[in-house]
Amino acid sequence: MSAGKLTKKRNFRAKAALPGFGLTIGITLSYVALLVLIPLAALVWKTSHLSASDFWAAISSPRALSAYKLSFGGAAVAAFVNLFLGTIFAWTLARYRFVGRAFIDALVDLPLALPTAVAGITLTTLYAPNGLFGSWLEPLGIKVAFAPLGVIAAMVFVGIPFVVRTVEPLLLSLDPQTEEAAAVLGASRWRTFRLVLLPALWPALLTGFALAFARAVGEYGSVVFISGNMPFATEIVPLLIVTQLEQYQVEQATALALVMLTGSFLTLLVVNLLQLRMRRESSRG
Repeated sequence: MSAGKLTKKRNFRAKAALPGFGLTIGITLSYVALLVLIPLAALVWKTSHLSASDFWAAISSPRALSAYKLSFGGAAVAAFVNLFLGTIFAWTLARYRFVGRAFIDALVDLPLALPTAVAGITLTTLYAPNGLFGSWLEPLGIKVAFAPLGVIAAMVFVGIPFVVRTVEPLLLSLDPQTEEAAAVLGASRWRTFRLVLLPALWPALLTGFALAFARAVGEYGSVVFISGNMPFATEIVPLLIVTQLEQYQVEQATALALVMLTGSFLTLLVVNLLQLRMRRESSRG
């Protein structure tokens, strides 16, 4: 290394705004250990008090299987709905300027700031049989409050900001002239979206879907009010965990929590692997 480059490197280190690698990696690892690794290790340790047969009985009971179906199935449906609606919202906010845009942009973040209990009470009030929307839907045979559809509605509400805020920055970074060029060459809107926009948006869409799914799986406050909490019908896994804790069945509750943790982690892992594969393919191309 030449003397000039060595001097520049030393000057950069001297003027760096953040401390060196040793201190920053120490702070990072301490944070991860205290707030992530140690609590997760405690969860596994507490679950290990159960025998293999008791563990299997706790996580495979008919009530638990019904709760898994609603929690994971409802979260998947809500994530797909958010993927569709969130992409449209992000497109509208990124590509158009209109009166009230700032207000709508602020409303997108409302589920992140609003207490989930308030959201649950509001949704229940609107979709109850005597509510503003429920009074119109019930005669049509559409039951939202105290039904699985209400659980999905609450999950959609809390998850949509993650898709919008993940996709919108990428849309803002894309040059509209690329789409105009495709249109000039005779491509239809669907073909332009499929061949020009979708390849660039895939990483953001996958990330938004994963975040919305993970948020919905762990949702409690907004769902617990609108679901009605009926076992084998509208009971979610977080509620079942709370119920078992209230009955002092701590090990059984941690076993269910471990299943939820594993499911969420595997979902995020698959999404990250898909993103890594897509980046490698795009770099090769």
